[in-house]
Amino acid sequence: MAEHIIELKGVTKYYDDNLVIDNVSFYVNKGEFITFLGPSGCGKTTTLRMIAGFDIPTSGQILLNGKDISLLPPNKRPVNTVFQRYALFPHLNIFENIAFGLRCKKVVNTYQNENGETYTKTERFSKKEIAEKVKKALAVVDLEGFEKRSVSTLSGGQQQRVAIARAIVNEPEILLLDEPLGALDLKMRKEMQIELKEMHKRLGITFIYVTHDQEEALTMSDTIVVMADGVVQQIGTPTDIYNEPANTFVADFIGESNIFNGTVVGDKKVKFCGKTFDCLDKFEKNELVDVVVRPEDVHMCTPEDGKLKGEVISVVFKGIHYEITVQVGRFEFVIQSTENRTVGETIGMNVSPDGIHLMKPKYTTNVFDGTITKRNTVEFADGEFECDVTQLYPNSRIDEEEYLVTETGERIDLTGTEVRVEVGLNDVMISDDETAGGTTGHIISIIYKGDHYRLIVRTEESEEDFVFTSADLWNENDFVSVIIPKEKIKLSLKHTEEKKR
Repeated sequence: MAEHIIELKGVTKYYDDNLVIDNVSFYVNKGEFITFLGPSGCGKTTTLRMIAGFDIPTSGQILLNGKDISLLPPNKRPVNTVFQRYALFPHLNIFENIAFGLRCKKVVNTYQNENGETYTKTERFSKKEIAEKVKKALAVVDLEGFEKRSVSTLSGGQQQRVAIARAIVNEPEILLLDEPLGALDLKMRKEMQIELKEMHKRLGITFIYVTHDQEEALTMSDTIVVMADGVVQQIGTPTDIYNEPANTFVADFIGESNIFNGTVVGDKKVKFCGKTFDCLDKFEKNELVDVVVRPEDVHMCTPEDGKLKGEVISVVFKGIHYEITVQVGRFEFVIQSTENRTVGETIGMNVSPDGIHLMKPKYTTNVFDGTITKRNTVEFADGEFECDVTQLYPNSRIDEEEYLVTETGERIDLTGTEVRVEVGLNDVMISDDETAGGTTGHIISIIYKGDHYRLIVRTEESEEDFVFTSADLWNENDFVSVIIPKEKIKLSLKHTEEKKR
């Protein structure tokens, strides 16, 4: 059974009022190469900093070998960190850069006196011990003979090796690496990926790595923790993460994906893009699903032999394969193949059952807590929207003084009434005119689903999310207003139990 060296239990982190990490739990096995992967701002570096001790969790626990270290200062933890900016000392040579930590370190040595009694002394390393340790660290990073060189004479890759040597010379139980290859060019980055993986094998210590580069994570890791919005989306091996994504975010973020809306029409049968396919995932009949098909799993054939048929609208050579985009009715399919096709050509396509992955949709509707105003509008998600309040009471009406009159003639002032607001995914529109809608926010997510985009707009103050479909392509971070037609806002009274929660 693998030994857990690090474990996070319900860790949450706020900076002021901003939630950065939301109830994160996972463990790291001893000797593992684990990678935190996600887009900028997802919380991966904050998680690493809490493990290092630079940040303290707002709540939850961080355990090291089963002991709570949440409040332990960084210098008391058996970890060393390598940063993207190497933080080398320009006035010291390579030897002194690596030896710096050793010169500051004290160790407890055990001795025996003339009477055979043992005693301990806290001492610094001797010059000989320091020289041996630096030499060994330089050998691990393949920089033997560089001891007297100046830092300024080294390439970016060599400087990164020195930073790693300085970290491993202290023989930490855990090496933390925060986007350490981000400053290198593509060719050097790929070379260092391989070298880091080899170093991990030779050293046998635990590596915890942070990156936003999917290929880097897939290449080097034993385990990947995919994060978004301060929440762990999926944990698994690179193969699991790629072949069995947990949701559309993971499918879209890790590699290329064709993502479609689908419906289960029978036992291991799913309908999407107007056709029924065999698959391996079992869902209930008539269940709505997200369908993921990787581009390399689409097989091209003659139009007569394909379950799908379409026109090639784009061909891009990617070095090891062609990326071919095909228009199938109103849907677009992306194919990756070593075979070329020409724009305008009609081709057939098939997908085998093991190339189709089904997932429960993460979003099916938008639900908010709202309050009715004195104008009989509804306030929710940092904004105010026109609505039909008569749906709260069957067969009711609004009188000339804007009071609600029930079927029995009771006159009600709805001001301050708490309601549940529901808005469908197809019922939201956005505009770059900030005054056009009931509220405003930034687009934080865009996923293409074959014939439309799924967007998420997040409001600024209370950070409420609107999830919806759009035929138009927008840009992430666009600031937009949210428009919802009055008749598309569904209201229901909140029950007493709901109000108490």
